[in-house]
Amino acid sequence: MTAGTDWHLRDAHELAREQGVDPAIGLDETEVSARALQHGANELTSTAGSTWLGLLADQFKDFMILVLIAAAIVSGVLGELIDTVAIVVIVVLNAVIGFVQAWRADKAMAALQQLAAAHATVLRGGEVQKIPASGLVPGDIVLLEAGNQVPADLRLIDIAQLRVDESALTGESVTVEKNASPLMGVVHALGDRLNMVFKGTTATHGRARGLVMATGMATELGKVASLLDRDTDRSTPLQRRLAAFGKRLSLAVIAICAVLFTVGVLRGEAPLLMALTAISLAVAAIPEALPAIVTVLLALGARKMVTFNALIRRLPSVETLGSVTFICSDKTGTLTQNRMHAELLLADGERWTPGDAPPGPLHQELLRAAALCNDATHNLKGGWEGDPTETALTQVAADAGQHKPSLEQDAQRVLELPFDSKRKRMTTFHRTPEGLVAYTKGAPEAVVPQCTSQWKPGGTEPLQQARVLDAAEQLAAQGLRVLALARRNYAQLPGPDALEAAESDLCLIGLIGLIDPPRAEAAAAVRDCITAGITPVMITGDHPATARAIAHRLGIVPDADAIVLTGEALAALTDEALSARVRQVRIYARVDPLQKIRIVQALQAHGEFVAMTGDGVNDAPALKQADIGVAMGRGGTDVAREASSLVLLDDNFATIVAAVREGRRIYDNIRKFVRYTMTSNSGEIWTIFLAPLMGLPVPLLPIHILWVNLVTDGLPGLALAAEPAERGIMQRPPRAPRESLFAHGMWQHILGFGLLLGGLCLAVQAWALGTGHAHWQTMVFTVLTLGQMAHCMAIRSESESLWTLGLGSNKPVLGAVGLTFALQMAVIYVPALNTVFRTAPLGVLELVICLAAAMVVFIAVEIEKAWRRSRAATLNQVAS
Repeated sequence: MTAGTDWHLRDAHELAREQGVDPAIGLDETEVSARALQHGANELTSTAGSTWLGLLADQFKDFMILVLIAAAIVSGVLGELIDTVAIVVIVVLNAVIGFVQAWRADKAMAALQQLAAAHATVLRGGEVQKIPASGLVPGDIVLLEAGNQVPADLRLIDIAQLRVDESALTGESVTVEKNASPLMGVVHALGDRLNMVFKGTTATHGRARGLVMATGMATELGKVASLLDRDTDRSTPLQRRLAAFGKRLSLAVIAICAVLFTVGVLRGEAPLLMALTAISLAVAAIPEALPAIVTVLLALGARKMVTFNALIRRLPSVETLGSVTFICSDKTGTLTQNRMHAELLLADGERWTPGDAPPGPLHQELLRAAALCNDATHNLKGGWEGDPTETALTQVAADAGQHKPSLEQDAQRVLELPFDSKRKRMTTFHRTPEGLVAYTKGAPEAVVPQCTSQWKPGGTEPLQQARVLDAAEQLAAQGLRVLALARRNYAQLPGPDALEAAESDLCLIGLIGLIDPPRAEAAAAVRDCITAGITPVMITGDHPATARAIAHRLGIVPDADAIVLTGEALAALTDEALSARVRQVRIYARVDPLQKIRIVQALQAHGEFVAMTGDGVNDAPALKQADIGVAMGRGGTDVAREASSLVLLDDNFATIVAAVREGRRIYDNIRKFVRYTMTSNSGEIWTIFLAPLMGLPVPLLPIHILWVNLVTDGLPGLALAAEPAERGIMQRPPRAPRESLFAHGMWQHILGFGLLLGGLCLAVQAWALGTGHAHWQTMVFTVLTLGQMAHCMAIRSESESLWTLGLGSNKPVLGAVGLTFALQMAVIYVPALNTVFRTAPLGVLELVICLAAAMVVFIAVEIEKAWRRSRAATLNQVAS
């Protein structure tokens, strides 16, 4: 039994002898049973997934969540049941959301299993049988026909005009013509192994007989499945930042609360009161709502993204888009339309581009030949069915008025010489009113040498073969698939012995160049990515010339002779050599799934955040490895969609740009929420921590702390999610992947303005105590609440003034601040609430002082933003 995978380099009958099978008879049932025990079922398997209990337990391992659970337990023991219930609800909500996401994360294997062919036609014991594909074993002889899905990896023994659609596995949009001859050379990409067919691909034309070489997980599809089944889940930047932030903050707050409790007890305060105050402060200072608020912010963003056809499968990936520095995009079906298109016609040196002026007589004849020498058929929906190249030819001819069904009425096909890989051409004979005419179509190197003249409407002229072949090479270098068409008149049909000679002494009509064209909107999307500081990279299984041509058209590379790194060259590179080149290469061609993962990993090793787009089975492992995988929803495979984080419902590359913009907006708003809530918490900490040190009584009761925490962290924080995008959001570079959540002066803002808010509270407390105002605690409570509302309004933008933004540009924030103000007034002036919250109605002077203190916070933030604008303008002047 063959041990290696160099089957494409060896003779099929030699391999059959090694497998112990006669290709004319097949295996007997005894041998099939023995091999089934040895190799197992021809099915894709996956590692056992986590149980639902394990997934649920994983949701409670975050350090900040553990601290909150401990706080909830202690709070419950001390009788603060409201606080306990609030924390438990938030923790459970996060656990449920995380559990649902994790439960859906590994469906890609199930989708891969659906690709397995349901049945296979085999030759066993000299009899043709139809069996479940799962029953195939190495050494089986499989019979393939057009329309069959390939049930295993087969080495072809003999074929009859077999063509296979391998786009889902290799990414190549053109069907591949197969042969049975051994290949020369050493290294061949999957798409170049022309004597092999692979599990999960589809035969589109012809028939074949093949020897099963690999089944199940040993097939190329199985290798993709094993790559996909690896544990490659990577935490998003936001998850890592929040985890680190929560752990540091929790430890700091616990230490502060311990100091507060100790100092209070030493000053003679009641231990129970100080314990409740310390716990209340811990709950207020640790932003227990942060995971829930962030989840809600991401969910709201995800819901909005659906409106422009971007479906988020994993919520944290919304934010990851803002950190993406490289987009590695599959070509076929993602950047291109995944359908062949006639780009130009060249006849006797004259070019004609479809869609331009009506074609002249010479190009009309070229279109007529393309339509008649063609096996595509017209379907009931008005389109064309058949090989993608042939349907493209019939379409361009029809667009120019040469409709194939009409042409065939006046030029009935009476004989044909089918296409085969040795001749690389096909010929059809047609009976017309003027007599018999034969049209020949094929590769230029196979047709032009058989031509002796150039056809013209008025006759013929000598053909300059070298010039035509040179023109064909130039078109091929532009990434076009080039076909030559010729004709010859006959007085009568050639006899069986003269058929080979029928394809000689031809009269060349011209050349047609075809390509899988770029999507109309893809070039603009690529430009937007580059403007946003994101590097687009094309990774494809297609030919280098085609990849280079499409990349140049889209603007991925600036010139038409850009370097293309092929799969063969990539295989020869060590990881270190690839790492040295990976940030400069923009085009990869003829690569396999494992190489795609190497590229993504090499970029990630440089600290880049990588998005991988694609739609085929071959893209799925790289989609899962990437920081964010982007799959096509309409034309993509289930495998790619299940492995991805983001699905483009309209298969529109430009949607990625909109998703990146939305991801940046959401991250900005998360930063605003963190800035807001942590400054508020900082103010509470400074107020309660400094008061005993300054000889002042405890300024706030536990019920006040919990009220401020509940009212100010909730609705206003959520309302910040609706903040529109900052100006120039897509003109700035991506965030550095390792950038702190508190970068750009945010931690200084939190500490500084928290200290300002705490100082204002203590100043009001000292004034009230010094002037004999009995309502000093209610005043401190009110200053803290209203100061946070003023801060919320001021930080809606990191640089723009509130008056520039407009009060009504974020109505949810305006409504939340208004509602919070009304609730605070109710707590102060409603008698029933006075008892619950231990407050007292404030006089006019007292309320004015509270409002004035809150306005100080607002004015201070506006001054900071004015300084930021001035500094940015100065830096721009220096840079220019």
